[in-house]
Amino acid sequence: MSADTTDTREVLRAMATAVRARGGRALAVGGCVRDELLGRTPKDFDIEVFGIPADDLRTILEAFGRVDLVGESFAVYKVAGLDVALPRRESKTGRGHKGFAIEGDPHLSIEDAARRRDFTINAISRDLLTDEIVDPFRGQDDLRGRRLRVVDAERFGDDSLRVLRALQFTARFNLTVDAETRAVLRSIPVDDLPAERVWGEIEKLLLLPDRPSVGFTLAHDLGLVSRLWPEMAALMGCPQEPEWHPEGDVWVHTLMVIDEARSRISDLTRGPAVAMMLGAICHDLGKPAVTAFSDGRIRSIGHEEGGVAPATSLLDRFNVHTLDGYDVRRAVLGLVAHHLKPSMFKKSPTPVSDGAFRRLAQKVDLELLARFGKADCHGRTGTFDCSAMDWFLERARALGVEHQAPPAIVLGRHLIDLGVRPGPDMGKLLKIIYDRQLDGAFATLEDGLEIARQAVADQSGRQTEPRSTPDV
Repeated sequence: MSADTTDTREVLRAMATAVRARGGRALAVGGCVRDELLGRTPKDFDIEVFGIPADDLRTILEAFGRVDLVGESFAVYKVAGLDVALPRRESKTGRGHKGFAIEGDPHLSIEDAARRRDFTINAISRDLLTDEIVDPFRGQDDLRGRRLRVVDAERFGDDSLRVLRALQFTARFNLTVDAETRAVLRSIPVDDLPAERVWGEIEKLLLLPDRPSVGFTLAHDLGLVSRLWPEMAALMGCPQEPEWHPEGDVWVHTLMVIDEARSRISDLTRGPAVAMMLGAICHDLGKPAVTAFSDGRIRSIGHEEGGVAPATSLLDRFNVHTLDGYDVRRAVLGLVAHHLKPSMFKKSPTPVSDGAFRRLAQKVDLELLARFGKADCHGRTGTFDCSAMDWFLERARALGVEHQAPPAIVLGRHLIDLGVRPGPDMGKLLKIIYDRQLDGAFATLEDGLEIARQAVADQSGRQTEPRSTPDV
């Protein structure tokens, strides 16, 4: 159930009324309150119910639909698209985000319940019946002042994932980090976090803020880049030719491209959007290894292909492969290996053939490549002509290969009809014939079969040629 519908609001109020009738109090807590105070529509509502034992709370909630319990000891109930929980006590039992003993306590005070939260902006509650704001740690002041501040410095480090949450909150809400919080963040090791938890926060950092670079800048300041993404750390201080990159080193350029990419993904589904953003992070990872001063200029020859290995390493660290059925990894590595192709094709001293476009479409989505090329071109200071990407995309669309190479017209079953047996020789023939198709030699099955017959005859001729006998 969507959190911004009238139905949801009515369910919340009815639920809170039922809780009050049993002597309890229902509060909206955490991010939904924060978002409402910022004038944003909450995506989800989290509810804490005070003064009602777990079994009684479940009985109340059953009037609103099927109730699923998550966690026996701390009683989080999922009902009607909402998360309803008892206030919780937490105690650290070991390293990692799962190293906690958690116990629901309906008699916990609102202040003590809020104390376990990470930042003051997430420790604000709202009474669902009276709309009273309960704010024991002055989170509203921090929202107004655009500050990120920890609730409890001594307990904050119990969950190292909060360090990554700081990055995405700072970027999403345009916050500055107060000095005490900055010191706390620097002191927390993050080596106990599993890849999927790290990726969950990084995906939010990439997709939710308008300027994700704010979070990466904070990560740099906190010394996190070398710990989390050493491939990116190598970008810092790597020089670029000032004529083409007056903004500075590769790190600065990468952050600018990240923001440019973010401004170009609003119409994309999750998979391609993530690929664009990861492409922005990874596209110049090959530069540090190849950058050299040559002929009076700074050059990074071969950095496209050279970036595939470090990009693969970074994707392995994120454990990113496929999202929602979309092959993100293939798309990212395609962008890295070919991100200069649109400009190279446009500037080629001889016209680039249609076959070159069709072959490139086998390796990367050309529309995504053109879109990313725009981000890369604009991700620097100065004024540059970025029209090559428009020309490139127009050519790709005219050929119908903006998203994929053309499917093969001549297939194995056609070669079987011509007497070719399945096996390695058939595979070689199919490749020869498809290469001819990519070059535009044929566009219909009839013409393709004629070329196939010739290819079969040529192969048969080569196989029956007598071998020369050496002189004795």
